Amino acid sequence: MSKMKYFHSIRLKVFSTPEDDEEIIKKAFLGLIPFDLAKEKVECKTQTVSGFTERKIKIFEISLSKQRHTDAFFEFLMSKLNDGQKKLLFRQKESRLDDNINFFIRLDKEKLLNSEYFITDYGNCFHIRLSIAAFPARKDAALKIINDIFLKS
Repeated sequence: MSKMKYFHSIRLKVFSTPEDDEEIIKKAFLGLIPFDLAKEKVECKTQTVSGFTERKIKIFEISLSKQRHTDAFFEFLMSKLNDGQKKLLFRQKESRLDDNINFFIRLDKEKLLNSEYFITDYGNCFHIRLSIAAFPARKDAALKIINDIFLKS
């Protein structure tokens, strides 16, 4: 019997500003993925945009859509969060879930650069969007899956 599918996809994104050390940001970003991207044929996309006052900002983005990738990433992330961080996500589950049943997690960028996985609600962070595989695609069904996920981890 196959494992239940919790996520349709997971998208990770981080911004690297001119003040950041781009290589350090990229290394930390790639460190969020617990498998070999090249071997698994998953691309880390890089885009350069102009921010306020024409500042060049790099955006690194990874999209995971295969179940083995989404499961591996989520298990890895949960293994890095302490119980207090997991409880915080669980308590905030309704505010982190949008109308399209995407669940949002932000990891503090400065702390993650020091290998500390810490949930934040704003600011300079690594963005994670989990598209919940709920049927029907409604918030109440998605919340049941989120309950299931966090009660198991």
